[in-house]
Amino acid sequence: MRRAISTMLLLGAIAAAATAQKPKPAVPERNLELSFTYDATLADAITKQSFWMQGGSVQVHGQFYRNWGVVADITGLHTGNMHSSGIPLSLVTATFGARYTWRQPGRKYALFGQLLGGEAFGFHSIFPATGGALGNASSLAAQAGGGMNVDISPHIAVRAFEVDWLRSQVPNSTTNVQNSVKFGTGLVFRFK
Repeated sequence: MRRAISTMLLLGAIAAAATAQKPKPAVPERNLELSFTYDATLADAITKQSFWMQGGSVQVHGQFYRNWGVVADITGLHTGNMHSSGIPLSLVTATFGARYTWRQPGRKYALFGQLLGGEAFGFHSIFPATGGALGNASSLAAQAGGGMNVDISPHIAVRAFEVDWLRSQVPNSTTNVQNSVKFGTGLVFRFK
């Protein structure tokens, strides 16, 4: 019994000494990013009647704990000819969620993945509903995806690409579900 206790104490002392000699990792810098992107979105990507929308996004991202942060995204999209019917559609999504950013030390690029939830607002269109057609509608929205930022300077980066899956549920006379793929590129401004 004494031999087992002595061995455990010796191993504990060796582990403590080894841990004390290792250099402590640098504390990651906390920063805030503001990005502006141009977005092209393939709407209703699953159906055969898909169409393209164009617009832009504004994102605010704060990295607070190691590689984790929170992000808020507001995206505005528009098409003048939904499903080749001549009916326009404008869509604004406001989503919020978590982002994980990976940056290898010494590299000028960072990769990120994110998962967001919020609301979609459709307007300037026709939304079929039980009581008749509506001119605007809203629903829950979910967004998941990622992208890559490439540093130009310590405070400016290029959003080389961002690809997100966007799901909304505004009325549409079929399933009332829209699955879209959003492609974006733009600029990122970083504040420390």
